[in-house]
Formats: sequence, structure tokens, C-alpha cells
Amino acid sequence: MKRQKSFMAIVSEYTALAFLLPVSTFVGYAIGYLLDKAFGTHYLYLVFLLIGIASGFVQLIRQLMRDTRDDGS
Repeated sequence: MKRQKSFMAIVSEYTALAFLLPVSTFVGYAIGYLLDKAFGTHYLYLVFLLIGIASGFVQLIRQLMRDTRDDGS
């Protein structure tokens, strides 16, 4: 038997989801920017920006699927 989550637990989970996509995008950009500076290139920031965006969406979809699945009860 699954316990109901408290209101504050639900609010904290969805607040974390609100920060997930912007933070993962920024981290991907920052990694790419630093690698561009280290290797003297001008395109890695775009590659890692796209990877950050994709990883943010993957985590967002995973969390939403976990929250909305039917447990059969």
C-alpha cells in the first residue's frame, strides 16, 4: 500500500522540475564553452548546449512518467 505524499513534498518535486530544464541547459552550455576555450574551437558550446537541452527533456519526461503512471490501485 502506497502512502500519499504530503503537500510540501509534491510542491518541492514540481519546483525541482521547474529548475531542471534551465539548469541542465546552462550546464551543457558552460561545459561546451569551457571546452571551446581549452581547445580553441568555436562549435563545442553548441554541441553541449544541445546535449544539455536533450538531457533536461529526458529527465523531465522520466519524472512526469513516474508521477502519472497507473499503479493499478
